[in-house]
Amino acid sequence: MILGGFFIFAVLVVIGVISLARTAARNRGEHVPRPSPVLSYDLERRVRALTDADRLLHAIKLIRQETTLGLKEAKPAAEAIAAGRPLSVSPGRPVSPLIGTLAGRARELKASGRFEQAVHLVRGETGMGQAEAAAFVNALESEADTA
Repeated sequence: MILGGFFIFAVLVVIGVISLARTAARNRGEHVPRPSPVLSYDLERRVRALTDADRLLHAIKLIRQETTLGLKEAKPAAEAIAAGRPLSVSPGRPVSPLIGTLAGRARELKASGRFEQAVHLVRGETGMGQAEAAAFVNALESEADTA
């Protein structure tokens, strides 16, 4: 009888610890800065089609599903696309003219110190493997190098 009570107590303690760990992880995630809205050409095209059809909420949902952006970042991004305004990579800084090309977007990510995100972008849009995409990103020169 005592052994059964101890077992139930141990299970409840484990469940409590797991719950606290999940809550702590969720809370830590709220303080992690989200990446700037750099959308692929395909995603931007689909968002524009939705906003042209007066489906802004669906456009925001699509942005949130396909990026790591939250509602606070996805709504202004969808509204900017609908209005034909350029997205900003960082507050107050317009998107580079090269951002429309895959190489330009990967170059921007690499220049801002986000090499792994650049590799992920290249892999996602081309189907390259990890090594191929990393070699592609490594071969990109920054805009400062080409000037």
